[in-house]
Amino acid sequence: MSLLDPLLGVVQGLRRAGWAGVVAAAMLAACAVADPEPSGMQGGGAALGGHESLLGGPIEKPRPGAPGIGDPLFPLLGNGGYDVLHYELELRYATAAPTQPLDGTVRIFAQATQALSQLDLDFAGDSVGEVRIGDAAAAFVRDGDELVITPPQAIARGEVFLITVVHFVATPKVPSAQRFLGAPFFSTPDGSGWAGQPSNAHRVFPSNDHPSDKATFSFRIDVPEGTTAVASGVATGVETGGGRSIYSFEQRTPMATELAQVAVGAYTVVPRASSDTGVIVRDVIPTRLLAAFEPKLAIVTDQLNWLEARVGAYPFPTYGTFVVEASLGFALESQTLSLYQSSYFAGAQSTYDTLMVHELAHQWFGDSVAPARWADVWLNEGHATWYELTYRGGPDAAAFVNTMHALYARGDQYRDQYGPVASPPSGNPFLLFNSNVYGGGCLALFALRQQIGDAAFQQVERAWVSRFGGLSATTADFIALASEISQQDLTAFLTDWLYGTVTPPMPGHPEWTVNPLALAADDALAADPMALTVGEPALLRR
Repeated sequence: MSLLDPLLGVVQGLRRAGWAGVVAAAMLAACAVADPEPSGMQGGGAALGGHESLLGGPIEKPRPGAPGIGDPLFPLLGNGGYDVLHYELELRYATAAPTQPLDGTVRIFAQATQALSQLDLDFAGDSVGEVRIGDAAAAFVRDGDELVITPPQAIARGEVFLITVVHFVATPKVPSAQRFLGAPFFSTPDGSGWAGQPSNAHRVFPSNDHPSDKATFSFRIDVPEGTTAVASGVATGVETGGGRSIYSFEQRTPMATELAQVAVGAYTVVPRASSDTGVIVRDVIPTRLLAAFEPKLAIVTDQLNWLEARVGAYPFPTYGTFVVEASLGFALESQTLSLYQSSYFAGAQSTYDTLMVHELAHQWFGDSVAPARWADVWLNEGHATWYELTYRGGPDAAAFVNTMHALYARGDQYRDQYGPVASPPSGNPFLLFNSNVYGGGCLALFALRQQIGDAAFQQVERAWVSRFGGLSATTADFIALASEISQQDLTAFLTDWLYGTVTPPMPGHPEWTVNPLALAADDALAADPMALTVGEPALLRR
């Protein structure tokens, strides 16, 4: 066992257990390895400075970390050379105005995956005050969406170090459905909130903004007394004095940056009955709209019970709904606190209950198990659409099977227009979150169930979220798991469904046929390619 093994064991424990205290243990372990008489993390714990080797082998020459994590759809999103363990965010809102900018400090605990002479964070907010590595000031420049940092000493491979960005500023924007996902920090008449998916969390706070680098989070939110603040995770306390209140939250299970939620404003937190397994449920509603929305959101506890019966234990200790009066153009599965625009609840329960199931299903599929690359987003949306559309009648109901038949008929048209299910053409949100990712992803799951049977399919679903919970996973991981559980080699079968340019035959339905491409202009969905009908219209852009 090498000297790094105990530290790596701690890091792996953090990935699974998610407790913020493990970070401190990891830092101490790193210092103890680097210095038999530890004296704290001076200079970011870079005691080796690139001049020693923890393993006793050849010295690795420090070099800059890559400015992107390697995602083909987002070449400069995320960063190479380190793995984030924990974010500690301190956010100050000077006034209660919904348009109030936030002034923040973030402490990022990370472990180097190479010897680093320079590293990047993603940040496209307004400004940055200063940057430190450990206790020492670090030089930095802004280059587009990159915050390029030069530490005072090189950082050794395997070393756990601390990055602090002080007084970063971001300003909310009024959202618009016409600027789809264009306001990651948005204002409403009642306050503000976050919507960082897929690639915009770094427009709010400095981060390694890619779902393949999940981490735990701590939030301390400083607001004027009388203003409510809620963040992803579990509330751990409120301190009030001097006309200010500081709300604290801990997200103790790993979270992708794009899923972080911070709601600040004239909101009321509504506690609900816990689920059958003890999940704490709370909703966040504009205070002036409380009477209209509080009764409608109560169904989420029953929906939690329904999904747990099908997928297994809910992966987090808390869940809830955050409603805003704004034209977002989408709903979003922020971790532990899903986001909706108020107009989605204007009608009867039958017009919004399946949408709520869709976002709730994402807590397993997309949040707990995140996509390792954005081309794997069908694993999020295909599964969420599956549970949305089977909520009322199940996967054998005539309405659901008829919907799959209709999607199958459009299969080649979708592949021609949007690319294969697991290969969206672009990171542009309109093309990334396309009909084939949603409907085609659900159809691929239908084909898998037809191929391996219901019992094996249910095992795959449960095993997927239990085996990869807290991690980021790939389409190849899903294919391997389905093959393992079904005891069939499904590589060719699922590769055709997920990467093929032609829709494969549907098992059990030899009579189903695919429309020729020439009929695409007459397709019922041509005017609204994000609409899907299962008895009623259902928005897919979520």
